[in-house]
Amino acid sequence: MKMKKILFITIIGLLLISCGKDNYDSPSSIIEGKITYQGETLGLRGTGEAIKLQLYQDGYDKKDPVAVYVGQDGSFRSVLFNGEYKLVTSDRNGPWKNSRDTTYISLKGKATVELEVIPYFTITNETLKLNDNSYEITFDINQIVKEAKIAKVILLLSKTTFVDDANNILRQDITDNIKVGNNTFYVNISDNENVSKAKALFGRVGVLTEGADQAIYSKIERLR
Repeated sequence: MKMKKILFITIIGLLLISCGKDNYDSPSSIIEGKITYQGETLGLRGTGEAIKLQLYQDGYDKKDPVAVYVGQDGSFRSVLFNGEYKLVTSDRNGPWKNSRDTTYISLKGKATVELEVIPYFTITNETLKLNDNSYEITFDINQIVKEAKIAKVILLLSKTTFVDDANNILRQDITDNIKVGNNTFYVNISDNENVSKAKALFGRVGVLTEGADQAIYSKIERLR
């Protein structure tokens, strides 16, 4: 009888501890923002967790960063506890100079951050046209980092709003006759059944820099 009483008390104690753990508050504060250059949000690859920022929290023994993944529109969001944080880009990840500057964030409820980077190139003045047999893209490549070199241009079509070098139904890599300034490229789509059958089509162009792991992209345009 005494053993049963001890066992009963032990079980009650464990249940109370378990309930205590379950009653801990979940994080509810938010850090959100966008990656920009001169106030303009950058177009990026948003699938496959390709671009990752790192958040470090001051005052804790745990030194591992919190991963913050960036969307294709350059936006990011993370739910955390209040505290002091440092936000940095991941080493050699992204279509920008690997300066890894630190942004300090004092989080109390909500913080909005504009993370300024220096991209190797930017894309502006893009015009995307879909004809019966061809896909035409005209755009400007602007060189930001003097020593950067273009590896290739990536022409893309997708049947969803997610468009990048990994998520598409048409991808054409261009390595010749690329220049800083205005460019026009054409892709023959007459034999592409995925394109002809797609009820919706979204287009985009990317520029990959030599030595970079990710391309910079234009805004996404709906073409069908």
